[in-house]
Amino acid sequence: MTALRYAALGAALFLSACGVVPSTPESAGSRAPSAPKLPIIVPDTIPAPAHGPSTAPLPQTPAASGANARGAGVQPGPAVASLPITADGARAALGAFRLSCPALVKRTDGSGLTIPSDWAPACNAAVSWPDSDARSFFARYFETAVVGTGSAYATGYYEPEILGSRSRSSGFTVPIYRRPPDLIDVDLGLFAPDLKGKRIRGRVSANTLIPYHDRTAIDGGALAGQGLEIAWAADPIEFFFLQVQGSGRLRLPDGTIMRIGYDGQNGRDYVGIGKWMKDRGMLASGSATMQGVMARLRQEPDGGISIMQQNKSFVFFKEIVGPGPLGALGVPVTGRVSVAADPAYIPLGAPVWLEMDRSEATGLWVAQDTGGAIKGANRIDTFWGAGDNARTVAGGMSSRGQATILLPIGSVARARGGSGGGAAARP
Repeated sequence: MTALRYAALGAALFLSACGVVPSTPESAGSRAPSAPKLPIIVPDTIPAPAHGPSTAPLPQTPAASGANARGAGVQPGPAVASLPITADGARAALGAFRLSCPALVKRTDGSGLTIPSDWAPACNAAVSWPDSDARSFFARYFETAVVGTGSAYATGYYEPEILGSRSRSSGFTVPIYRRPPDLIDVDLGLFAPDLKGKRIRGRVSANTLIPYHDRTAIDGGALAGQGLEIAWAADPIEFFFLQVQGSGRLRLPDGTIMRIGYDGQNGRDYVGIGKWMKDRGMLASGSATMQGVMARLRQEPDGGISIMQQNKSFVFFKEIVGPGPLGALGVPVTGRVSVAADPAYIPLGAPVWLEMDRSEATGLWVAQDTGGAIKGANRIDTFWGAGDNARTVAGGMSSRGQATILLPIGSVARARGGSGGGAAARP
């Protein structure tokens, strides 16, 4: 839900990082969510997380030496029982951990910290463990690890809600497209070994693979008349920000909610329009905020369309039925519990203790999502759910501190070169 960086969404607007789903290399990611209410000062030095597809393939092989947690160095951390985890925080994290378990015990961990069988004791116990004693669960089945120095940077993302309609009508004229059938993903590794892990997207024209339509072409009607519209938005600016997040909710005219999720991207590079505007002197001092960017766009004669078209990336959606939004593990992410992280450094599904300079970000979280620009050791994007409060907190989240990963007992020694493993519970 990328999501959402940055002050999750904020930095995405200001930095020219790779977009919602980078075309090379391909990133598995959340498609989790965008668009804050209060002013957000966005630091120019923070990379912009853009959450990609939760349905994209997850890494299935460990990263190369030096490019994952083992390469960065792993040290044992404090005892889990010594962490100031609240009862409520433990209970919420236990619920999220249960949801992650079916994937945890099957997928290969690209961080090099665990193997699937490590998680079995904790996952088996979690099924019937009483929520009222969740703190004891984590103390019994987990030990802690610090990757690198443990120094962490956290932003936030959320699930935006905008006005929309299932059919085009007065006031609802911005098309929301599903993935076009002529959008092709190409795994370049199939053609050359040195391109393993690299992907591009495009379309075939006159027997030649060419780049897919960019935002300008799509806005100009390149996809019109093909029956690809799944809904229509009321506001092009709000929809643009929802695309940055990668998923969200449409409030329909009858008051019901239609949830939409990431269904692909056109393969074009992401351009942060906030930085683009700032570099051209279009944002006055003090207006380099989400609110300021939106206001400035609305002042443009064309409603900001030409500025938004500087970002060639365009995201396609599908309707999501049931719980959501879904994270990179294919399970629903939970506000104030789930985080996006780089799976090369934090195993997806692992609990993470954050001790940050923002009280809202301090606590026990569960890594259930990824993001196209959430890269590196201890880079975290916290998910805050939906609604005005989530929008405000996520949009303004920019926090530094320490990250401690909770791993099955025995896995830390093995990751450091010992025999380890087995993940037996503590007595």
